[in-house]
Amino acid sequence: MKYLYVAATEEVEREALAAVTARVASEFALPVRSMELGSMEFAFDAGRRQYGSIPVLDMLLRRCPPDAGKVLAVTERDLFIPVLTFVFGQAQLGGRVGVVSFARLRQEFYGLAPNREIFLERAYKEALHETGHLFGLVHCAERKCAMSLATAVRHIDLKDDAFCAACARAWRRHPEGTQV
Repeated sequence: MKYLYVAATEEVEREALAAVTARVASEFALPVRSMELGSMEFAFDAGRRQYGSIPVLDMLLRRCPPDAGKVLAVTERDLFIPVLTFVFGQAQLGGRVGVVSFARLRQEFYGLAPNREIFLERAYKEALHETGHLFGLVHCAERKCAMSLATAVRHIDLKDDAFCAACARAWRRHPEGTQV
């Protein structure tokens, strides 16, 4: 049997990680295992003061357990790819590994008072989105769909915490749609 691994860096709050993991496991009806990642300092870009998501994905591929069908990493580090100012997450389309950053999902990042409910909802939506990519789902034109592209936190807030009907059908048709 293959598992969906949810891997976390050392600074990730365990209660939030558990909540996101439970919701992703439920949505995809997959057996889940956890994995520690340790530090991501190797991916730090001093010029940008952010962490490159591409080196993180490369590391995940190297550290993928033999029984892992997919690995979704979670970090508090602010991520980027070279052509964008930041990313909320990144995943290989139809591949094995993805990563989600909690950094810009928190109200505090924008100078606002903390709001745990908003943070957890955003975290779940982004974990669902990146896991959807792992199973071959592409960005959706339906703005309410969890698979719609979010280039700002307000776009995440406008999404539902579920796939639209078309993306849900695509997920169910995927060869791994019932198990990893």
